[in-house]
Amino acid sequence: SLLVNAAGQPRKEKVKLPASLQGRKPTSIPNKKIEDPVTGKVNTSSLATRQEPLSGFHLIPPRVTFGVLREGCTYATTVIMKNIGVNFSRFRVKQPPPHTGLRVMYTPRPVAPGLQVELEIEISAIVTAGEGTDGLQEVSHDLEILTETETLLLPVRANILC
Repeated sequence: SLLVNAAGQPRKEKVKLPASLQGRKPTSIPNKKIEDPVTGKVNTSSLATRQEPLSGFHLIPPRVTFGVLREGCTYATTVIMKNIGVNFSRFRVKQPPPHTGLRVMYTPRPVAPGLQVELEIEISAIVTAGEGTDGLQEVSHDLEILTETETLLLPVRANILC
């Protein structure tokens, strides 16, 4: 129950559900979609009353935090992009500038409904001259993932130990 904690005592504060369970999408910018007559629309009764869009991707996790990194090393993590729509969707990733040390590796291809692709995010922990406070330099960048319907922003954060 959400009303009591693990010890069986009443909770003092409300339980905050993760964004993935609440059905919220990551920060995104909608694109002006031009209706393409070639792509078929799905018109079934189960989808007729649905209010949310029938296309798009869901990022798992919705943000990447590398934590404290050692200078001169390379680190990598994987983000899953799941097609939550009912049609095939395409995407591409706008590569970040070189001074961030970030690189995204993926295979561009159409993604079938319900399937997912993996994005490998790699960071080379390099310190730019003249920056950093208390031996730490912060790297903060929002990766842009361009889809057919919107631009998803994936925040990537790290601290490099100088």
